[in-house]
Amino acid sequence: MITLKSYLRGEWVVGQGEPVTLVNPTTGEPVAETSTRGIDFGPVVAHARDVGGPALRALSFAERGKILKALSKAIHASRDELIEASILNAGTTRSDAKFDVDGASGTLAYYASLGKKLGDARHLAEDSEQLTQGARFHGRHIWVPLQGVAVHVNAFNFPAWGIAEKAAVALLAGVPVITKPATSTALLSFRMMEKLVESGALPPGALQLVAGSAGNLLEHLGPQDALAFTGSADTGRKLRGLDNVLSSSTRVNVEADSLNAAVLCADPSDDTYQMFLRDVAKEVTQKTGQKCTATRRVFVHASLIDRVQADLAERLDQITVGDPSLSEVRMGPLANAQQLADYRAGVAKLEASGARVVYGSATEVSLVGADAQKGYFVSPLVLRADAPAEAAAVHAHEVFGPCTTLMPWDDADELVSLVARGGGGLVASVYGDDRDLLPKLVLGIAPYHGRVLLGTKKVADQAISPGLVLPSCVHGGPGRAGGGEELGGERGLRFYMQRCAVQGDRALLDKFFG
Repeated sequence: MITLKSYLRGEWVVGQGEPVTLVNPTTGEPVAETSTRGIDFGPVVAHARDVGGPALRALSFAERGKILKALSKAIHASRDELIEASILNAGTTRSDAKFDVDGASGTLAYYASLGKKLGDARHLAEDSEQLTQGARFHGRHIWVPLQGVAVHVNAFNFPAWGIAEKAAVALLAGVPVITKPATSTALLSFRMMEKLVESGALPPGALQLVAGSAGNLLEHLGPQDALAFTGSADTGRKLRGLDNVLSSSTRVNVEADSLNAAVLCADPSDDTYQMFLRDVAKEVTQKTGQKCTATRRVFVHASLIDRVQADLAERLDQITVGDPSLSEVRMGPLANAQQLADYRAGVAKLEASGARVVYGSATEVSLVGADAQKGYFVSPLVLRADAPAEAAAVHAHEVFGPCTTLMPWDDADELVSLVARGGGGLVASVYGDDRDLLPKLVLGIAPYHGRVLLGTKKVADQAISPGLVLPSCVHGGPGRAGGGEELGGERGLRFYMQRCAVQGDRALLDKFFG
């Protein structure tokens, strides 16, 4: 068992007092421990503001991009070691671990390329506009880096990608980062940070790691700082409501619960139907269903729901559950004991609301190479709610695991209303080829989602699955999903920058800020 250290003010630091123990979710055995007790985060924040900020702002976008490229290469060079850490502490299969680690290096590489494209500038500029009858007097909006620090609080399910996707954007914008991964799966985050530090690419103070409790960190945030959080809606509300955050109008971005929906409008005989089955099965089981973008609700025309139930069951029969280090295993355990308890309680809540289990079990599971009494295992689970308008919990409570609910629809307007009852989601997917129906559905559900994937015959063999977050498109969603927005290429940088309207002589504006 190892001791995780925080990387603060250019040094590796161990906290005091009784540590928190991290376990292997496959066996329940301890694998690491960590503590941040006794650490005063005031100097840590000051180090980021006073050292990291000036160092980053002195660089152009292209120079910051080179840093991100070096960080991406450092992660890729240590890929196998990081994958092993994920299997050990997060209970991921090798495929799911690659999904996390490669997502981290890929996102850094994307923003490195964006930095190269933005070139030698240190700010972003919009087109100028004439403000008066005189042709010379213009206004131009520019974006400049905040003078504070970006604090990132990440969820347990993506200990590598979660750090990288937020840090890549902030660092390219010119803002230093203090990142705090969820403690329960922080072994991978710690190992990745070791590689980033060893790369020598990070300017002093640009990136710091908190391996454990955040302590008094958030108490030091002010008006030039930004807080980005991924996790539960309850925690998101608490962070938004912190006194200093409210009084300083500290920027807050929240990615929270999401009852993502998949809608089927396709004929069972075509490729779009097979794409739908493939995507739903993947989104139920990848990362053991522990993804904020996983499909939680599946809407199928009433005439097809029995067929879909049978075909989806056939797909899920191919998912072997057990020790994720074994090559034949397709799905590992949930991340920890609390997640297992929450999963079972959530399934019971859906059942009480009128849904019934039609595939799998919330309490029994057949395992390969593992002991159900020691690890946190569940089987893939499909429920069915034949009266979706009455199954309130299905549209209100996210079961964070390999679980989804099938529901029938008859009318397009009714379908849009049912999807909207999720209260806001990260992603919805619509599968079909009816050119009259598809635009109506997409435009009907778009106000409730950050992203909509449209599955049709022509992209059935080349489209991504809806749960894959690409750095070029926005990630986030309204309402229940937190109301935030991350990534989206250059769009993401603006969360860490201030927009200022500069007014004056057009020639000077073009010269200084063009």
